[in-house]
This record gives sequence, structure tokens and C-alpha cells, in this order.
Amino acid sequence: MLVWDLDGTLVDSGHHVPQAFVRTVAAVGGHVVSPADVEAAYPLGPPERMLAHLLRRPATEEDLSAYYTHLGATGVVAYPGVPGVLRAQRAYGPVAVCTGASRRAAAVLLHDAGLADLVDVLVCAEDARRAKPAPDGLLVVAARLGVPPGALAMVGDSARDLMAAGNAGALAVAAGWGHEYDPAVPADVTIRSPAAALALLGPAATTGRTG
Repeated sequence: MLVWDLDGTLVDSGHHVPQAFVRTVAAVGGHVVSPADVEAAYPLGPPERMLAHLLRRPATEEDLSAYYTHLGATGVVAYPGVPGVLRAQRAYGPVAVCTGASRRAAAVLLHDAGLADLVDVLVCAEDARRAKPAPDGLLVVAARLGVPPGALAMVGDSARDLMAAGNAGALAVAAGWGHEYDPAVPADVTIRSPAAALALLGPAATTGRTG
């Protein structure tokens, strides 16, 4: 069963998310951070942790509200073909997304990209004790779908996505169109378009790793 990452896999957010953080910090923190600073903070997890790091102080609810306002103003879009692929996937089963974003950020991105009604299972930062590359989020997805982790094929662009898949015993599918895709990062399968993931909806997608 396919499980999708959100940022850089379903939605083209490579520019949008960093800019939302940059604008938020400038507005509420009074200093300047770069998109590279934001991207380096991605492993920290959800927006409140990233904002606290970038602001150099605990993030307040007002800070988070400012971030979500800026995020919603960025005009994020889905990658070409994604809506049709998710509709086609539903012929095989539920559409699942496993993201390190907060539920509120994921809701903004999915809504603005026109994908909110196409996702059946959404696992966000609040649902997992540890962020990717830990397997926690994928284990929650498997539990909600009622399948073993080895039945999952995790499609993601970042090393964190692929490592999380490996740590969960799932198939690691590199999204070659994503903004964090690195061909040097090991993957079980590499695909070049979202539509190519549909070919995994068969025996290959239920194999996963055995060790």
C-alpha cells in the first residue's frame, strides 16, 4: 500500500515553506534567517520546534499563528499529475500520507494544493513520538490501515523519508521529482513521476524489507 510524504512529494513546497518561516521570523523575531537556515532545521520536526530554533526563544501561539498565516499566503500547489494519481490510487485502497508537518500545517498545504479531499489517512507530527527517520509515523499508518509495516511502500523525496521506510521495514521509494531528492541516498526503488508509483500497487508493494 502506498504511503506518501507531503512536502516535496505531493506538494511543491520547496520554496514556499522556507519563505513562510523566513517571513515569520522577520515579522516576529526582528532578525533575518535564510531559506538554508530553515532547511537545516527540518530534522527538528514540527513548526513550533523549528520556530523556537530560528527565533532563539520558545515559540508562542502568536508566533505559530503568524507562521500559518504566511504559509497560507504562499500559494503552494500540487506537483503535476498528483490529484489524478491519488484518485486512481483509491481504486486499490485508502490514500495515506505520513508527514513531519504539524496537523495544522498539513491541513493548510493540502487545502491550498486542492488535495484535502483526496487523503483518507493523515499521520502528522502530533501522531508520532519521534520524527523521521524514526519509523514511528509509518508504524502509526500501518496500524490505522490494519496492515503490517512491510506491506507499505513509502514514497518520499528526502533521506529522512527513505530511512524511516527502512527502519519500519517498508519499501523505500525515492520521489525523483522532489526538491530534497538526492540520488546518492539509498532507496529500494526510484521513480521519476508520481504516476509511476501506481505500478507499485501490486505484489512489489507488499514485499517491503526482510532485514
